[in-house]
Amino acid sequence: MTPPRRKRRQPQQLPPPPPPLPKPADGEENPRYPERLYTIAGTADGGRAELDLVTLIVSRSGPPPSASPEEAAVLRLCTAPLSVAELSAYLNLPFSAMTVLITELITTELVQARAPIVRQSVPDRSLLEAVMHGLQRL
Repeated sequence: MTPPRRKRRQPQQLPPPPPPLPKPADGEENPRYPERLYTIAGTADGGRAELDLVTLIVSRSGPPPSASPEEAAVLRLCTAPLSVAELSAYLNLPFSAMTVLITELITTELVQARAPIVRQSVPDRSLLEAVMHGLQRL
């Protein structure tokens, strides 16, 4: 039995390097970074409502014409209750920016914040017994 013959690999050429980024006109060396988060929220003072990750937000009305794009997106998403964590994920904004944004919407009475629905940790014993008796009858 003869061993299999292997083909010799030829060296592959590397792709050309990407072209250098153009330098800004004002002579900066560092590239520009995205806008600061307080420009999205509209205020720099940071007044915030007591919001948790699981606080439910519900819109009271549609977005007014003067609303920012982020505020309009929150108002459109919150026709059904959504948590602050879900809104943060959908809009790709950090929780801190979402709290400031939602606080502004609460103060203008465009949204309502609700506490999450807490379910009982232990089911009712009588309910479990009724289910058990119903299964035994089958």
